[in-house]
Amino acid sequence: MDVLGIDIGGSGIKGAPVDLETGELTRERLRVPTPRPAVPGAVAAEVGRIVEHFAWTGPVGVAVPGVVHGGVMRDAVNLHESWAGADAAELFGGAAVVNDADAAGLAEMTYGKGRGERGTVLMLTFGTGIGSALFVDGVLVPNTELGHLELHGHDAEHRASDRAREEHDLGWREWAGRVQDYLEHVVMLLSPSLIIIGGGVSKKADKFLPYVQVGVPVIPAALRNEAGIVGAAATAGNRRSTALP
Repeated sequence: MDVLGIDIGGSGIKGAPVDLETGELTRERLRVPTPRPAVPGAVAAEVGRIVEHFAWTGPVGVAVPGVVHGGVMRDAVNLHESWAGADAAELFGGAAVVNDADAAGLAEMTYGKGRGERGTVLMLTFGTGIGSALFVDGVLVPNTELGHLELHGHDAEHRASDRAREEHDLGWREWAGRVQDYLEHVVMLLSPSLIIIGGGVSKKADKFLPYVQVGVPVIPAALRNEAGIVGAAATAGNRRSTALP
């Protein structure tokens, strides 16, 4: 079964139909810029544009950068403060809505490097911010938002996200030192057995991961920057398969 997955990021919104048997995109993805300001109505309009592009009438899953409870946003730090309390599921026409890092983690645990892994597995996505998805024996602990842990007096993502690397014009090795500091803090708190690095920067893992040593395996994600799309689609597919008549 194909399901449309849409991943909303701080700089771009991308979507594509996904084959839930394989986790592969079945059409070339469409990416549009995230509107500025990224208020709910403007973002919903761009999500609608992606749905229309694919002439989609089936189930839709949307990954959002914020805490989600029952389709309602509690915050969206990398979008706009007006998202707090917004009913995202209603804004997106009844779509299944999931935290973006949780979506990426679900995709990686289902189709990628986390498949079959037991124990405590942590997926971290490095992009505009730092997203996190925590799994214990394959079960998701939702909305962890570990990018907002305090590190040297600031949100960790303000120091160690890929955006911070670009804004401070850091070389890969220098940035890897910041990532190392962050991962050491996370390992101290959670003692994960495996850390999977996702987000757009994961496709350049060879440039920084060799400099990161935290006593726990740290590996790049298999699905890379498509994980949010795939996880959003899988969330919608799971909702449909378990929905009551």
